[in-house]
Amino acid sequence: MVLHCCFTGTTLHSLKLAAIPYFSRTLTSRLTPYYPRPLFPLAVRSLSAAAVQTAATSTDEYQVVKPQWKAAIDFKWIRDNKESVAVNIKNRNSNANLEIVLELYEKLLSVQKEVEKLRAERNAVANKMKGKLEPSERQKLIEEGKSLKEELVTLEEDLLKLTDELQQEAQSIPNMTHPDVPLGGEDSSTVRKMVGKPAEFSFAVKDHVQLGKELDLFDFDAAAEVSGSKFYYLKNEAVILEMGLVNWAVSEAMKRGFTPLTTPEIVRSSVVEKCGFQPRGTNTQVYSIENSDQCLIGTAEIPVGGIHMDSILSESSLPLKYVAFSHCFRTEAGAAGAATRGLYRVHQFSKVEMFILCRPDESDLYHKELIEIEEELFSSLGFHFKTLDMASEDLGAPAYRKFDVEAWMPGLGRYGEISSASNCTDYQSRRLGIRYRPESSSSASPKKGKNAAPTQFVHTLNATACAVPRMIVSLLENFQQEDGSVIIPEPLRPFMGGLQIIKPKHIQN
Repeated sequence: MVLHCCFTGTTLHSLKLAAIPYFSRTLTSRLTPYYPRPLFPLAVRSLSAAAVQTAATSTDEYQVVKPQWKAAIDFKWIRDNKESVAVNIKNRNSNANLEIVLELYEKLLSVQKEVEKLRAERNAVANKMKGKLEPSERQKLIEEGKSLKEELVTLEEDLLKLTDELQQEAQSIPNMTHPDVPLGGEDSSTVRKMVGKPAEFSFAVKDHVQLGKELDLFDFDAAAEVSGSKFYYLKNEAVILEMGLVNWAVSEAMKRGFTPLTTPEIVRSSVVEKCGFQPRGTNTQVYSIENSDQCLIGTAEIPVGGIHMDSILSESSLPLKYVAFSHCFRTEAGAAGAATRGLYRVHQFSKVEMFILCRPDESDLYHKELIEIEEELFSSLGFHFKTLDMASEDLGAPAYRKFDVEAWMPGLGRYGEISSASNCTDYQSRRLGIRYRPESSSSASPKKGKNAAPTQFVHTLNATACAVPRMIVSLLENFQQEDGSVIIPEPLRPFMGGLQIIKPKHIQN
């Protein structure tokens, strides 16, 4: 399988790998903003077949690819609340250009009025021709209708182009931000909760790389020869540990009402975009598959988010709670330094992800539930960790608010992120087209047809239950013993065949 960048056409020949930018100002990766009010999207009427065909035939191979999908963006709300939107863009350090969005929107409104005016005139001409007319008068109307048609086709072409340009620009606007989110960069993030204390050791602490080598748990050298840097083989008890962690995390989530899933690990690039991934800068985290519109997933959030794409859910079915296991693939472009050592930052790993779809008025409640589940899981393993309310500039474009969990890693001598929980409100659902129909509380039987309640977008949330490599880092470094062995926390033992301790091979018996 040869991988390359489907947006730039480049190929990283050493690994046959390259990455797709989640977002590019010239591409179709724009995000729909969350707004705390009902959506009234701009209604752009269908364009004539002639206009669509003309626009299609005028496109050459060097032009920017236009969006194949459109987000449900409320442009009127953006215009009416431009001050708040501008402040939010600044607070999140986004490169979205609000002025261009507003300018394009006004142009689109103007062209749309002209199109509607010409359609009305053309219809009036058509109605006149239904009556009895003198040949000269009929010919005059025919010429007038022909002229109106040609003028209408030109304007509809303009309307089509403006619609695409507006979509591309507006989709770069990030989600609005929870009022309690601290402003600034990552250093401005605030501690929500601190659990436990750092483990104390009476001997020289080893990092997970040294422990893994002495316990014969990893092979980075062979993986580098086979696949390249930042890949690894797990061996012996490390394999059982990964499987135990996955089964434990899925089991714990199921106890809390989550439906288990395994997911596709290759998805369409449009679904990646609709889920709103936007890494900072020009570096990308996504691998694409050459000569296709498909990508390797960086998280199960993407395929799980797509399950109910373009659907209307019943209110009684909400909330929908999923816990999904998948392998994840990330380029980790731009990553460097000690934080990349060993398993901490790798290209491929196993992860268990929680995902919730709910009513808008319940998303804050479920966000709290997700972070509390994470805190319970990590507390039960005996980790020392802190939960952070991440600052505005550290939020991904879809996130309304995000909590990170950072565990103490003695070998690294610092805290390292092991989990996060994000409330994306209706940012993803507007792009994915996931709605629900509220049920009337005033009627015993739900109304149908024109009398049915208008649909609303669901809110989506995601949280990491278990990112295996960093969990292994935390477990090995925190529970290492002076003789080089590592104690397995009790909650994991039933999922590891009762294994209580990983011992160096020379003291196995």
